[in-house]
Amino acid sequence: MSRRFDCSDSFERARGLREAGSAVRRGELVVLPTDTVYGVGADAFSPDAVARLLDAKGRGRQMPSPVLVASPQGLDLLVDDLPPHARDLVDAFWPGGLTLVARHKPSLEWDLGETNGTVAVRMPAHPVALDLLAETGPLAVSSANLTGHPSPQDCGAAQGMLTDSVAVYLDAGPTPAAVPSSIVDITGTAPVLLRAGAISADQLRKVVPDLTER
Repeated sequence: MSRRFDCSDSFERARGLREAGSAVRRGELVVLPTDTVYGVGADAFSPDAVARLLDAKGRGRQMPSPVLVASPQGLDLLVDDLPPHARDLVDAFWPGGLTLVARHKPSLEWDLGETNGTVAVRMPAHPVALDLLAETGPLAVSSANLTGHPSPQDCGAAQGMLTDSVAVYLDAGPTPAAVPSSIVDITGTAPVLLRAGAISADQLRKVVPDLTER
């Protein structure tokens, strides 16, 4: 049975964060707000939990889940040898609507799907999401919708699609924007814009002038 918590109330928010943290540790799914849309999250280091996330969305392994972190230091736990331009992007746009695709540490024991050794990482600019991530550590998080349906900007829309496949819903009201994050690949010698979104190519080029577009 799912539980939904109104995060506009400080007591409910605290209870919801505790319940969500416990659910993640049990390998269950949670829905959380971000600065773009609502996401459905699972323990990034639990293959069973990540598989449950993909199943709930009706999504295949060929579309692996991104990972959200609570701080720039969280990126260092997942990725080795970040190039200087990646640091510049993090300094300029985190927390916020920028996802970086990087080579993850070979030692990490996780299974996010068919990633070919990469991971897509973002630090969201939403206080509820950041509080939850501080409690749980990195979460595999994808938009809280059924595949092929619109990404939800409110918790009710997410719950209407995912229903009891999710243990805890954290309701923080409508999200600030429906625009997805911009995705930049930093695995090569120069950064490559894979998807334009919340941060424009022009904004990115002010920080990394050698940015190319796919």
